[in-house]
Amino acid sequence: MNTSLHDGTGDSMSELRNPLPAAVKICGLQDVEVLKSMINLPVDYIGVVFAKSRRRIEPEQAAALRTVLFEWSTYDRPKLAGVFVNPTLEELEHIMDIAQLDVIQLHGQETAEFCQQVKQRWNAAVFKVFSFPKDETGPEADDAAIRALDTYDKYVDAILLDTHDPLYGGGSGKTFAWERIPAYAEWAKSREIALFVAGGLQPDNVQQLIQTYTPFGVDVSSGVETEGVKDIAKITAFVERVKQA
Repeated sequence: MNTSLHDGTGDSMSELRNPLPAAVKICGLQDVEVLKSMINLPVDYIGVVFAKSRRRIEPEQAAALRTVLFEWSTYDRPKLAGVFVNPTLEELEHIMDIAQLDVIQLHGQETAEFCQQVKQRWNAAVFKVFSFPKDETGPEADDAAIRALDTYDKYVDAILLDTHDPLYGGGSGKTFAWERIPAYAEWAKSREIALFVAGGLQPDNVQQLIQTYTPFGVDVSSGVETEGVKDIAKITAFVERVKQA
């Protein structure tokens, strides 16, 4: 079952309720051979990073990875998501021309107006990331953040919750306080916007997350790596546990 939001025609999928099983996004792919080893795993999104990161790749590398996706069966083919932090429209234009992304994931301080421009300009889904400091809790912080979300609801297809990293913004490999998820999940559900969760996920904890909070999807990068390199055994275990949750 492919649970991706975007069907490649420019229309967002209407079924934004929590899918069973949850959608899987494997982020930070760099190597064609690693991606080939994943062929026909039930992965819904493949993420490539264009922001400052040790996982950053060039648009031409992303285009090469995209060609591998066509080795999946048509129905189950993953969507290609590009991760950006505060890009300009010109930067996006250059990368979109080469890599033809299905999803533009914005991980910085991009405004709702910027998301609107992206949505209007490209035939791609827009994911907006909201990152939490690892130890931050409290309803006051969430109330303010959720009020700010209201300006985005017409211009994003999904929101993604992640743990803040002081250097890169996200991709810290650390969990945030999961008890914060329900307030954001309620907001997303009421607006038919998908909710993804990232931050410190790995094969050993992802089932607990899904069974407790039922997000639309989960996003993993460092949790399926060994010594900084994507590990097919960990990827397979992660995907299996998500789809069995």
